[in-house]
Amino acid sequence: MMGQMMNRPLSIPAVMDYAADVYGERRIISATVEGGLHDYSYAEAWVRIARLAHGLRALGIGPGDRVATLAWNGYRHFELYYAIAGIGAVCHTINPRLFPEQIAWIMNHAEDKAIFFDLTFAPLVRALSDKMPKGIRQVFLSDEAHRPEGAGPDCLAYESLLEGGSDTFDWPELPEDAASALCYTSGTTGDPKGALYSHRSTLMHAFGSVLAVPQSYGEGARVLPVVPLFHVNAWGLPYSAPLTGTDLIFPGPKLDGASLFQLMEGTATTAAWGVPTIWQGLIAEMQKQGRKPKALEMLLIGGSAVAPAMIEMLEDFGLRTIHGWGMTEMSPIGTTTRPRAGHDRTERVKNATPQGKRIFGIDLKIVDEEGRSLPRDDEATGELLVRGPGVISGYFNAPQHSAQAFDNDGWFRTGDVARISPEGDLTIVDRTKDLIKSGGEWISSIDLENAALACPGVAMAAAIAVPHPKWDERPLLVVVRKEGAEVTADAVREAVAARMAKWQVPEDVAFVAAIPMTATGKISKKDLRKDLAGYFTTG
Repeated sequence: MMGQMMNRPLSIPAVMDYAADVYGERRIISATVEGGLHDYSYAEAWVRIARLAHGLRALGIGPGDRVATLAWNGYRHFELYYAIAGIGAVCHTINPRLFPEQIAWIMNHAEDKAIFFDLTFAPLVRALSDKMPKGIRQVFLSDEAHRPEGAGPDCLAYESLLEGGSDTFDWPELPEDAASALCYTSGTTGDPKGALYSHRSTLMHAFGSVLAVPQSYGEGARVLPVVPLFHVNAWGLPYSAPLTGTDLIFPGPKLDGASLFQLMEGTATTAAWGVPTIWQGLIAEMQKQGRKPKALEMLLIGGSAVAPAMIEMLEDFGLRTIHGWGMTEMSPIGTTTRPRAGHDRTERVKNATPQGKRIFGIDLKIVDEEGRSLPRDDEATGELLVRGPGVISGYFNAPQHSAQAFDNDGWFRTGDVARISPEGDLTIVDRTKDLIKSGGEWISSIDLENAALACPGVAMAAAIAVPHPKWDERPLLVVVRKEGAEVTADAVREAVAARMAKWQVPEDVAFVAAIPMTATGKISKKDLRKDLAGYFTTG
């Protein structure tokens, strides 16, 4: 027997329609590329989104067309999210930190029909113009007064595109499984692969986020997504914030610690989301100022594992930390830690160290090499598999990659090695390709890095495997010292020995000026291995 309820599809435009109606006075405040802050309400944003939808139609953009963006976190980029998906097209956010060749490859693979770009990226767009899909329309995200140098007459100003458009738009009723957004992985293991999200997956992910991290949302809350709009939908905040009437604070192009501190202070930001490398800069500024931004209460940290030492430093400033884990292929949030009332500092740090419990809509399991499920006893480790309405069912236009990404039951292979506790807490042990096998025993590079970061004077640490004549592989720690610090290799090894078994402690520590990073702010182990390809330990 079927239920007798209206079959109304989940729809991205419905989010802003709801926000404008119920939370119309709530604010979106953006640091702009041109300089200064832009401040308007959800109701005012909804009017501009309608005008933009008319402008997109005038450009010839139709259902299923991919529309690229190269832009920072700002109000115009936010408007594009809703207008593009709302007319049935696909918002294709491109990471500007990728190599130009990768950007050109991605645009052609996606067959983009238009590109909207911030003024910062005008030189990049100009350099790539002859490598983009033929006939692509170009729109710079400003007004005619800020037309970038070298932009031809066919390059349109965003504000001109909105002029004359109606304040309302007759949004089409789209199937909820219609594509809404496209995001490519950073391509650390070959060509980038596209995750094609739907209206349904986007809203289901937003619902799960709100339930998992209620501290970020609601009356009086102001959340700052440092995680970029150009990658994985800024972890869903452009949708979950309007659903809950939460003010959005967009940081624009300046993501250094001092700029973020000033913006948080001036806008009374209460919560912020981003990757660990970003928060290192904020911590340095807070140490300089001797305090946190006044209204700031919590940080959600994801993208890579968070070291307990970082959580402890944030605790010392009175900030609560929520640790999250996910992937581009998962929309992206899969798990978050859940703060518990009454815990002291030690308990809070311990609770925030794992990757946390699954959000609503995500199922998890770990399996052995034969694909058999392993127990949730916080001891067994295996490959982590996931499924859910926010998880891809295949890569965009990449059947070969898709065929390798799932098990026989349709679960997505994450490539992470993990363990799960009886209470459902997930701990990522390592990436499968980053585990170090020494004398037949596995060593976690994440555990080594976290132990090294507890050593005073260590700013950043990465662990990789290097060849060894007896043990096949041994760990090598690559360390960046804090400015002015004189930390030694013995001090780093002592810090590791205090937290790990003797046989896991690396014989060698290599000090470098900088560690290579990926376009999404993670340590690039691939580049690090390439840089140290001739390294051979005999210790």
